[in-house]
Amino acid sequence: MARHKVEITGVNTANIKVLSQDEIKSLFQKMKEGDPFAREELINGNLKLVLSILKRFNHREENMDDLFQVGCIGLVKAIDNFDLTQEVRLSTYAVPMILGELKRYLRDNSSLRISRSLKDLAYKALKVKEEITNNTGREATIKEIAQKLEIEEVDVANALDSMKNPISIFEPIYNDGGDTIYLYDQIEDKKLVEKDLETNMAVHDAIADLTPRKRFIIDQRFVIGKTQMEIAEELGISQAQISRLEKGAINSLKKVLK
Repeated sequence: MARHKVEITGVNTANIKVLSQDEIKSLFQKMKEGDPFAREELINGNLKLVLSILKRFNHREENMDDLFQVGCIGLVKAIDNFDLTQEVRLSTYAVPMILGELKRYLRDNSSLRISRSLKDLAYKALKVKEEITNNTGREATIKEIAQKLEIEEVDVANALDSMKNPISIFEPIYNDGGDTIYLYDQIEDKKLVEKDLETNMAVHDAIADLTPRKRFIIDQRFVIGKTQMEIAEELGISQAQISRLEKGAINSLKKVLK
């Protein structure tokens, strides 16, 4: 698959062949009959499907070539497991598998750590989700996953949410060549009086001067509302260390804001 990726990198995607439904059905039939080239032609003829899904990840910092290879793995799995008798379009069946492969890759390469028990539950939920998706050709619901695992829906939702990448309040959301606008700026109270606004700006600058780890802890504790124990489990350190870092961050803020 890497060979195909290299061939299309930097090339106008309009030049990639797109198979018609009749061609797809014909190639699947040939593949079933043992044609050694049909499978490769099916893969090459559906690369645009992978590329279209990658557009959803343009904002991420991951290498797009790596994501393309991962997406191709999902496409290959979809082709190898596709059943023509189900009368479902290949694209309908392949999209959730490609997305699942990409999300699994991003999740496994996340820099944050979560508790082992929550991670185990999340993996079980994702496995069931993929099974349901493969069998039905659509995205599985939280309710279906919970029924399959015989647990509460809220537990499934929490487990799956724990695998998502958090968005920092210091995430840049706009830059026109001048001052960068951060998410933090968009959640301010627009009714603040001038004095409060000045204080708010001072807080913003003070938080920006904290170390990345202290900023993360302040964000999680006082914006997200997590406990010290929850943050400790995510970062893989003790609750006492979180408490010490939090106290140090607050003291640093106090010194700036006096």
